[in-house]
Amino acid sequence: MNARMEPDKGHQPLLTASPGFESDGTGNCPMREVLDRVGDSWSLLVVINLQERPVRFNALRRSIEGISQRMLTVTLRSLERDGLVTRTVKPTTPPEVEYALTALGRSIAGPIGALGAWAAENRDHMRAARNAFDAAAA
Repeated sequence: MNARMEPDKGHQPLLTASPGFESDGTGNCPMREVLDRVGDSWSLLVVINLQERPVRFNALRRSIEGISQRMLTVTLRSLERDGLVTRTVKPTTPPEVEYALTALGRSIAGPIGALGAWAAENRDHMRAARNAFDAAAA
């Protein structure tokens, strides 16, 4: 591989040939719709933090550095709306609210894990390319 990281032609299928990129007739494709939800860092961090077990709101907030209470609420509502998270209110005083991944939410762990593995494998290559690009532009 050279320093400029030329594309590796002929070894990977074209992503546009995947059903995930086919338009649904309204200009949307499945990939865009899913990335709109899980492509932001807060949603991704919520999914990662709920993977092992249900978690109460405040514990979840403490586990995600930098997230505000409002942003966590918005993120959880969006994930719940899309069927990735369930919200359970326990009849205690004060009420305990717990969040958990649904089967659909758990099923996204594989693709997220694959992306994480790719990131770990290629981060140094990306950093080297970025540094080379910046040095050439200076």
